[in-house]
Amino acid sequence: MPLPEWSRAHGPPLFSTIIRQQVDDFFVDELLGFDCSGDGEHDYLRIEKTSTNTDWLARQLAAFARVPARDVGYSGLKDRHAVTRQWFSVPRWNTPDWSKLEIEDARVLEEQRHQRKLRRGSHRSNRFRIVMRGDLAEAAGIDARLDAIAKEGVPNYFGEQRFGRGGSNLALVEQWAGGQRLPRHKRSIAISSARSYLFNRSLEQRVKQQTWNRILPGDVVNLDGSGSVFTADDVDADLERRCRELDVHPAGLLWGEGADVTAVDEAQRHWCAALTNARVQAAHRSLRLSVQDFSWDSAAESLTLHFSLRRGSFATAVLRELATISDAQG
Repeated sequence: MPLPEWSRAHGPPLFSTIIRQQVDDFFVDELLGFDCSGDGEHDYLRIEKTSTNTDWLARQLAAFARVPARDVGYSGLKDRHAVTRQWFSVPRWNTPDWSKLEIEDARVLEEQRHQRKLRRGSHRSNRFRIVMRGDLAEAAGIDARLDAIAKEGVPNYFGEQRFGRGGSNLALVEQWAGGQRLPRHKRSIAISSARSYLFNRSLEQRVKQQTWNRILPGDVVNLDGSGSVFTADDVDADLERRCRELDVHPAGLLWGEGADVTAVDEAQRHWCAALTNARVQAAHRSLRLSVQDFSWDSAAESLTLHFSLRRGSFATAVLRELATISDAQG
């Protein structure tokens, strides 16, 4: 099942680019958003890695510390084809000396102690530096487009990587929704991919209606940077002001039990039945993504972007509002 080309909010792409042509074209720095306690049974390591898989690195840390790999924690998977900085937690049962750790293309930048294992999704945000290479000399209006993104944000689409290479995870969704038994990890991928696809479809409708960045009566509203939501029965001047200032955003449904199936295209309604049978709980996600600390440097053949995004967001949601994107790493 091929992925659609989700509608853009800020106009057609201004140029074409191939990202990650060089490994340092894509840099990610994970920000925890909380302070370590300074004591406890877990070492927290901030590690810079280059072209290295997060899960593979976690297993190397476990082997060095002589602990089970399942006891090593990290907040999220980071791009392999990139330079990334992220945190890992490792039990200090055997008091490892991290100054002696030697792993190719990885180095410890910082070491702290904390009382609890690092859990998935516990970081606050990610800071990006991304180089977009292409012929920008003829791309008129880049600064105006960048200013609009900084002021208005972008549609909070799930990125293509959520759906597998070429949308391959959607075939997994069809197998699962058709009743095929899957291993637990593949079942989890199918559920996540199904909900992400249905969210993107509903977001695209709001983009086409030009209401992705406006709160309508009856909308669920998300407080920026948090999971807090409330229903806007009425939209007054104060709520409109807060929306313009990116303090609150309209939120869309992450499909689950009790959601209205008639809002879903008929071709995907059997996915909804499978999600209901799996007792997946409905939730909400902001339709709009605010782009924090946004700045850029432009040249004739490259555009370098610097920005921060809250966890669970995709940098490609920002890039696609500027350019047609291809990935050198597939």
